[in-house]
Amino acid sequence: MFAFILRRLAQAVLVMITVALIAFMLFQFVGDPVVFLLGQDATPDQIRELRTALGLDQSFVVQFWRFLLNAAQGEFGLSLRQGAKVSRLIGERFPATLELAMVAAVLAVAVGVPMGVYAALRRGSFGSQLLMTVSLLGVSLPTFLIGILLILGFSVGLGWFPSFGRGETVSLGWWSTGLLTADGWHHLVLPSITLAIFQLTLIMRLVRAEMLEVLRTDYIKFARARGLSNRTIHFGHALKNTLVPVITITGLQLGSLIAFSIITETVFQWPGMGLLFIQAVTFADIPVMAAYLCLIALIFVVINLVVDLLYFLVDPRLRTGRSGGH
Repeated sequence: MFAFILRRLAQAVLVMITVALIAFMLFQFVGDPVVFLLGQDATPDQIRELRTALGLDQSFVVQFWRFLLNAAQGEFGLSLRQGAKVSRLIGERFPATLELAMVAAVLAVAVGVPMGVYAALRRGSFGSQLLMTVSLLGVSLPTFLIGILLILGFSVGLGWFPSFGRGETVSLGWWSTGLLTADGWHHLVLPSITLAIFQLTLIMRLVRAEMLEVLRTDYIKFARARGLSNRTIHFGHALKNTLVPVITITGLQLGSLIAFSIITETVFQWPGMGLLFIQAVTFADIPVMAAYLCLIALIFVVINLVVDLLYFLVDPRLRTGRSGGH
């Protein structure tokens, strides 16, 4: 286990260095940050002084090394659009994105897994066919269209939920959350459902397919021959073995929920990192784009490591030694 973790950590470091290099290249080939900071009317002396202060007169290797050191400390310079520290901007927006992604992930797993199990155990029934038909819509419809339809139905038509914003929040130190207020939950319902729909249907279809595959295996047939109850077979043996690939997909989808919440945050004007990234792309705010890229890569690396470790808890075969033919 310790050697496995060390290998994963070494791979994670290599991945982060590669992503940092890609992010650093944005500074090199997408405009001159000095011009963005000083404007077109800056004198040559002002430009030269600022380039020296920012270390832009150094070699590529030296600049990249400084970038790595600053990125490891969470520092990515100043936003070219807002003039504020990028770390502060990310820190203000990250709680909103994480809150939205976590609620969407819990909703997708809590609803998708039971629906997948039901569709597998009641294969061919009307309810199973209905779920599979609805899941096709969830997989096929784009996220922005789902969000717009929910706004039209539940905000404009029925007036049950607000169509934009995060609502009332509570500050816990530097962290802000809307999960402790009724208004925050009220604003969170539609964005979280919009973000969860695709993941929910994907998990449901995956659980159904894996469950059907497991139910055909020999050890399930042997369990039936021993006279075990259907409840024990379905939930004590089949579902447990079904969860191994589900954990992989769910873990990666959690990272994608955070990374690709851009569309949902734009539709609902949710004040998270996705909306900040869209604004950064619009104004070519390179430091914000680089920080977003590095942070998302770090989230994926951490989630992958956690998922790999969860394998050992779910599948006992991975905990057996490799000697003796295992």
